[in-house]
Amino acid sequence: MITTEFSYQKAGSVDEALRLLAAAPDSALLAGGHSLIPSMKLRVTAASALVDISGVAALKGVSRAGDTFRIGASTTHRDVAESADLRSGSPLLAEVAGVIGDPAVRNRGTIGGSLAHADPAADYPAAIIALGAQIEVAGTSGSRTIAADDFFTGTFETAVAAGEMITAVTVPAATGVAYEKFVHPASGYAVVGVAAVVTVAGGTISSLRVGVTGAGPQALRLTGLESALAGKTADDATLRSACSGLVAAGDLVGDHQASAAYRASLVDTLARRAIARAAARG
Repeated sequence: MITTEFSYQKAGSVDEALRLLAAAPDSALLAGGHSLIPSMKLRVTAASALVDISGVAALKGVSRAGDTFRIGASTTHRDVAESADLRSGSPLLAEVAGVIGDPAVRNRGTIGGSLAHADPAADYPAAIIALGAQIEVAGTSGSRTIAADDFFTGTFETAVAAGEMITAVTVPAATGVAYEKFVHPASGYAVVGVAAVVTVAGGTISSLRVGVTGAGPQALRLTGLESALAGKTADDATLRSACSGLVAAGDLVGDHQASAAYRASLVDTLARRAIARAAARG
């Protein structure tokens, strides 16, 4: 299976990539290519031109400024997983990156490419929602940031506008974190994945954010659960009571991997486990 015909250009900077994108409205960005190339082979995506950004140094790496971590869009999953800064100060993305796909995928795939592709079963979406991340995007008219809560707009759809590109993801320091994933054994994608970021003060939950991937047509945040557990202890009885019937099966996806009702049950179970583990660390 081969793609349709396309032209190829390699950008040396973000500005050059944006100019090349603007010159061909139906062009696409190429970083790791693990999502783009297969979708082009399947004729799901059609692009007459590919703009390769894999060599743009400004889009790579993890940096820390105080309690904020910035991850360049072309940083590979492996580099996210192995970042000493993230693992010590905000380990959720590092832990999530470590369970994406297999070594071949982690060595080539990028965090920006994954977020831009917005696969509803990808791992990162739950984590960036739980962290309250900010996604930096650039276009020929300037740069802006998109809050994680507003980023995913539908199945394979995001708030990134035509002609824009993701340049980085910023996340806060957070050590009370956990990601629980029911993995599809063949693809490595999440049948359901739940990420939790918890702060415990005086023995009770003072702040909580929970993101879910794999269950519905797009990643979602469990705001009702967050409110219900505010000020409560993270003991097993409390979590079992709160993590029951979190999402209606009618709002979730049912397919050959799992029924909607089974996914709803997984959300309850994985949310309870993720919050308990995050609270123990936070």
